[in-house]
Amino acid sequence: MSVLDPKPVATEIPTIDMSLAENPAHRPTVLQELRHALTDVGFLYLSNHEVPPTVIQALVDSLPTLFSLPEGTKKDIALENSPHFLGYSAVGSEMTAGQADAREQFEFATELAPRWHPGLPLYERLVGSNQWPHAYPETRSVVGEYMREMTALGSRFLTLVEEALSLPPQALHAFLSEQHRLKLVHYPASGETGGQGVGPHKDSSGWWTFLLQASPPEVRGLQVLSRSGGWVNVPAIPGTFVVNIGQAFEVVTNGVCPATTHRVLSGPSQRYSVPFFQGVRRDLTKEEAIGALREHFSRYPVPSARGREIDSAFLHGKYDTWGETQLRTKIRSHRINGQKFYSEVFDKYINDDS
Repeated sequence: MSVLDPKPVATEIPTIDMSLAENPAHRPTVLQELRHALTDVGFLYLSNHEVPPTVIQALVDSLPTLFSLPEGTKKDIALENSPHFLGYSAVGSEMTAGQADAREQFEFATELAPRWHPGLPLYERLVGSNQWPHAYPETRSVVGEYMREMTALGSRFLTLVEEALSLPPQALHAFLSEQHRLKLVHYPASGETGGQGVGPHKDSSGWWTFLLQASPPEVRGLQVLSRSGGWVNVPAIPGTFVVNIGQAFEVVTNGVCPATTHRVLSGPSQRYSVPFFQGVRRDLTKEEAIGALREHFSRYPVPSARGREIDSAFLHGKYDTWGETQLRTKIRSHRINGQKFYSEVFDKYINDDS
């Protein structure tokens, strides 16, 4: 018996073919389909996205080698070594929905030099260099090239989103950070089919998430919660990314484009997954986030059965900037880092349940 209800409902996730948007005859239809995906679904497949297959395959091919490195080698670049929360996390080291997740992962970011110094907000310390595995040096070039391609894809996709939502050009680009994050995730095979690979959650660390399901299509696990309250299987489709809305985008669109709850179930086969999180400006304030496009999105119909209620720790918490909200979240999730690098705010964030 599963610890999670694995029974999915039959609801189709829309597919957006980016190549059709380049054809003036097809562009209006693509924009209409994208608008539906944004406002009514919250998830979509993205096909013909122009990320070179060779770049994707190089990353996929690297995953078994990377996760097969000796435990001591992986611990040499443990996330606990990094004030930027970049590095390796072992199975069970992260919690979602109150339970330990059955996954191990490497977290990387756009390679930037540390910039924090006294006088800057503490959240600027999140920016910094990656930890790379010396035993597998190819990782740096493979991940770096993939992140460059995904950064470019994110920009192209946002241009299409701006048009689909009748926004001026670059209106959404103005919220982006210069730093994006990437996770390489391994879900080990489990004897408990339907257990928690990663618990139900909404993505809180980015503007958009572009997910590469890096295992064969027969390896299932990802599910999204439909508006009717049932779990929908999101199988891997070769050549596509799964794209979902992050919580910051829900805030900026005043709830018109809601982030969607999703989860990963464990199963009898190991599974690899690669989410790319499009970064949000750390100095984004609540006032700017909810006010910049409020007038525009007030003209959209209220989403059914939910009003404009927005589920956002950023919006409802005590801290005014996106950067501080993110720092709080990371410290609460990785307390060793918090105690080691952020002792001046550790107790405040840990004891704050807002």
